[in-house]
Amino acid sequence: MPEEAFALQPFAVLGAGAWGTALAMQLARSGRPVRLWTHDPEHAAALARERRNARHLPEATFPPSLEATAEPAAAVAGEAVVLVAVPSAAFHQALGRFAPLLGRRPRVAWATKGFEPGTGRLLHEVLEAVLPGAVGAAVSGPTFAREVAAGLPTALTVASPDPAFAREVAGALHGATLRAYTSNDLVGVEVGGAVKNVLAIAAGIGDGLGLGANTRAALITRGLAEMSRLGCALGGRRETFMGLAGLGDLVLTCTDDQSRNRRLGLALGRGLPLEAALAEAGAVVEGVHTAREVTGLARQVGVEMPICEQVRRVLAGECTPAEAARALLAREPKAEIP
Repeated sequence: MPEEAFALQPFAVLGAGAWGTALAMQLARSGRPVRLWTHDPEHAAALARERRNARHLPEATFPPSLEATAEPAAAVAGEAVVLVAVPSAAFHQALGRFAPLLGRRPRVAWATKGFEPGTGRLLHEVLEAVLPGAVGAAVSGPTFAREVAAGLPTALTVASPDPAFAREVAGALHGATLRAYTSNDLVGVEVGGAVKNVLAIAAGIGDGLGLGANTRAALITRGLAEMSRLGCALGGRRETFMGLAGLGDLVLTCTDDQSRNRRLGLALGRGLPLEAALAEAGAVVEGVHTAREVTGLARQVGVEMPICEQVRRVLAGECTPAEAARALLAREPKAEIP
């Protein structure tokens, strides 16, 4: 490892799925010490032996400064900055597992997108509950793990109420093929990253039903309006939803079949039951849990989200995809911009 690498702040990436692996590789391309943590010792041994994640990103070789471990203490040694990349359902548990190993004011970023299942809390609220006093940042934007791992051009956003921490995380991720922007709208960036998964299921359902490109464009545009309404009601800024973590991520996940949420919607639109559609989509599909949390929050704050509500109904088995589409089309005409 180059001597200058030891002068760079170490990072611990929690979660060795495709996204965690891709982010760990991006961080390590600068020569920075990076420890990729997995809870599975056998997986950690395979990562270390093969110098790649054969399970999720078999074509991508690890940079020299990237190490894999299943030992929590080894992962966060040296006051490493923590970057969490686990599913939203595991976010609370992952923080709790590492809490005893972190200092009084740990620095924690997360690339997880979603709300906490069962509570509807944004992830920064979970961080505050588990690690009071922690400095936090959300990493979000239009990103597919395979393309980041391959070094294809990418842009994303790092949002934090602490400008210095946002710049630190963005600077660590920034590289020859990745441009990282900063934001202080943590709520807006989190809401955009969560709601787009539900809307990607809707877009997939429309395409699975064969409803055409006009429908897809309408779902994206009106979905953006829903996202913005909820985000602003929760304290986000409207302009955030026109940026990378809003419109950018929404367009990506609604239009490309690398999105698991879109693939789930496609399968549902073709008539598969939910369990079979989930199996076909593969891995964790965040929008399934998020649909319930988003619509619950929308009701609490008095925000209308008809597309997300119809996705929730389809996932809950309350209607078929075709019935959901008809329900949206049957809504009364109204002004596009109030």
